[in-house]
Amino acid sequence: MLRKPAVAGYFYQASPDRLKDQVRRYVTTDSQKTRALGVISPHAGFIYSGAVAGAVYSSLILPDTFILIGPNHTGAGTPVSVFPDGKWEMPNGEVEVDAGIAKSIADKARCASLDYDAHRGEHCLETQLPFLQYIKANFKIIPIIMMSTSLETCKELGHAISRTIQEAQRDILIVASSDMTHYESAASAKEKDHKAIEKILALDPAGLHAVVKEYGITMCGFAPAVTMLYAAIDLGATKATLVKYMNSGDTSGDYDQVVGYAGVIVQ
Repeated sequence: MLRKPAVAGYFYQASPDRLKDQVRRYVTTDSQKTRALGVISPHAGFIYSGAVAGAVYSSLILPDTFILIGPNHTGAGTPVSVFPDGKWEMPNGEVEVDAGIAKSIADKARCASLDYDAHRGEHCLETQLPFLQYIKANFKIIPIIMMSTSLETCKELGHAISRTIQEAQRDILIVASSDMTHYESAASAKEKDHKAIEKILALDPAGLHAVVKEYGITMCGFAPAVTMLYAAIDLGATKATLVKYMNSGDTSGDYDQVVGYAGVIVQ
């Protein structure tokens, strides 16, 4: 299947040249780069969250394969939807899906199924690709969308991902796509978001899941983040670093109703 872009011209520029110029503003070439097992990167319109995503990807030595995990905003598809095969069309070229890795994850996780429907109109993974394409010429992706957010689902999927990576014996980066608190004051968002970030930096996936529920933190991709942490811990993660935190008010000037964005690297 060739997946068409859902939010080109809306979340980011649809013209190839304009998109490159847009991403260039957020990517730095002189950052010290490191290898990572997983990251958290936001997925809002680039004018709001591009600086955070750019800071994350600018800090990395990028591999040739990316497992992209994001939340289901559309309600379409299965509880955990792994894109089976084909390519994703983007303004700056097509990106191939690694069908073998996709099938391996779906086979290992009972909660997951091979499914196209959840991905058709979903923006959270698509918005990662312009940054990856700007930095890396050729790579493959395994897109996963989560509607189910239970802790057991996160554990099962995380362990399936780590086992797949171990069996593949390849350098694969796990990207959890998430924005943070939605539509609260900047002060409230910062307070809540840092409760979640504290658990992420402590490599505590169960704690992150619990604190999101306890404090009503509207972190849309908390389940992908929990899943990524479980997988990264299996793979030997020892630390996590907050690369950048900001909110939409830093762009719009409206600090009464903001969305928070955090960029985290897990090594």
